[in-house]
Amino acid sequence: MEQVFVIKIGGNVIDDPIALERFLADFSAISGRKILVHGGGKIATRIGDQLGIVSKYVDGRRITDDATIDLVTMVYGGLVNKKIVARLQALNCNALGITGADGNLLPAVKRPVKEIDFGWVGDVTASEIPVERWQALLDNGFIPVLAPLTHDGAAHILNTNADTMASTIAVALSNKYRVRLLYCFEKKGVLESVSDDNSVIRTINRNDYAQLKAGQKLFAGILPKIDNAFAAIEAGVAEVLIGHADDLIQNTTASTTGTLITA
Repeated sequence: MEQVFVIKIGGNVIDDPIALERFLADFSAISGRKILVHGGGKIATRIGDQLGIVSKYVDGRRITDDATIDLVTMVYGGLVNKKIVARLQALNCNALGITGADGNLLPAVKRPVKEIDFGWVGDVTASEIPVERWQALLDNGFIPVLAPLTHDGAAHILNTNADTMASTIAVALSNKYRVRLLYCFEKKGVLESVSDDNSVIRTINRNDYAQLKAGQKLFAGILPKIDNAFAAIEAGVAEVLIGHADDLIQNTTASTTGTLITA
């Protein structure tokens, strides 16, 4: 099977122009098929403040009302996405900036209202992704750069979690390619001690994870990433790597330096 890297870049790197520049230079240097999924960082909040659009959160998740969906469509799908694409093109990397609405590449459904109404937020399912369209892009030399936006098929754009989008795409492509899903952020990997940046746990399987959680050794913020990783592995993704954005190139090789999650 051909290798595909599905790489998600976190908001803290996007918020730092120098770190982002370094990351995109490394991303452009990776040969072969690759997909970049990006978040929006704090840029949408900052521009929203300038426009008088107040950001509302519940448990750290943005409530996407009518004004906010316009804001994030403009910022994520426009400003952030196109700046990344333009930089990659300058690095001779044939990037194609997209959202889930483009080519119907990532259809979604609006999240049902339960205890909380998240507004225009989308949920995605791997089985709904048109794999042959992604395959056509990849096999013809395009490098998709995906903003965290999807659509519901009824003309509504939906704000969608970038980590989940990356893992869902990785699962969908795993029948056609050997997929390594990489979550790149500002830490070197999953840390055994949150206060020690060098306490990276090099590999984790399900049993290790259960023991680490039982011992309360992992900080709460990393748990959703690991849960996402195991869900992807169990659905067919070969490997998931959680690591520092600066270690991207090494983490696409066999000698990884972050946390490698396997079956």
